[in-house]
Amino acid sequence: MKTSDTLDNLFADLIALQSNSVTKLPPVHLWNPKNSGDMDIRIDREGRWIHEGGEIKRPALVKLFSSILKLENNQYFLVTPVEKWKISVEVAPFFITQVTRVVRNDQQAISCMTLNDETIILNEDHPLIIKYESLSDEPTPLVKVRGNLWALVSRSAFYQLVAWGENPSGNEDNAVYLTSMGRQFLLGKST
Repeated sequence: MKTSDTLDNLFADLIALQSNSVTKLPPVHLWNPKNSGDMDIRIDREGRWIHEGGEIKRPALVKLFSSILKLENNQYFLVTPVEKWKISVEVAPFFITQVTRVVRNDQQAISCMTLNDETIILNEDHPLIIKYESLSDEPTPLVKVRGNLWALVSRSAFYQLVAWGENPSGNEDNAVYLTSMGRQFLLGKST
């Protein structure tokens, strides 16, 4: 049995939670209507949806909108089979508010929860990357949610990930890694 199969069996309950989030999504990748125009909707840095200056506070509406979100040529759109409306996104369309670590048989899985109650497990298909803002050199941690859509990791969740990080023995570059589902993700380098 391959290592990935073993890990999939070991964390089957977590993978099922993630799968439940994905199976309810419409097939936006198949929808390619002509652009209908711009919509005054903005997703701010903390994943809040703002319409005409006011926050959309109905979770069901935000979940609906996030399910029909698409990224094309670095522009975000809300799409249906017949309409396509451009919106703006400050950093990333999703926001991770919580992270959980599950350790079984000396293996661990890191589960991330978005503001929209989607579960993402850090793995090969859902990597964690760190981008650095050019002016401040501040890390911007992002997790791939689906397709080419990413989630910004909240500051508190990122600090938790760093606390779980390790510097593998013999690693002289002071790099800190987080392991999930058998894959290592670089969190940064200590000085």
